[in-house]
Amino acid sequence: MSDVIVNKVAASGLITIDLEAYLPAGEMVAFDLKRYLFMELILKEKDFREALKNTDWEIYRDKNVAVVCSADAIIPVWAYMLVATYLQPYAKEIYIGTIDEMHKHLFLKNIAAIDILAFEDQRVVVKGCGDVAIGNFAYGEITKLLLPVAKTIMYGEPCSTVPVYKKK
Repeated sequence: MSDVIVNKVAASGLITIDLEAYLPAGEMVAFDLKRYLFMELILKEKDFREALKNTDWEIYRDKNVAVVCSADAIIPVWAYMLVATYLQPYAKEIYIGTIDEMHKHLFLKNIAAIDILAFEDQRVVVKGCGDVAIGNFAYGEITKLLLPVAKTIMYGEPCSTVPVYKKK
């Protein structure tokens, strides 16, 4: 009997993708147009432009900024565009929408930047358990990207996987 211990997982040739590595980096904050509205209902162009000129934009430096309006008001499209022009020199990313929508957008952007050709004809495991909850959308997106190139796609951990796809 041999005393040699063989790590079958390491010898399997599986490549693991941990989607946590592609989570958006940096602080995410909201820029709420509500505080720039007259009576939290009406956008007065002259007052709005003046208020934006007097805003301390430095507080948004290197942050991911979601531009939203939490008030039930009709905001003209140009207002979002104008805010973006002020944020551009400071913010890391600007997204028109909620923080949750921005998180999803940036996450998908990070996944799309993966060099998929590195997984050509490989056996890939998409890690399933982790410290951070990963939305189903991310698993769907990585699967769509891997399908044209991967030999097999599995879900879970290398020691316990669920087969998802096998190239015929």
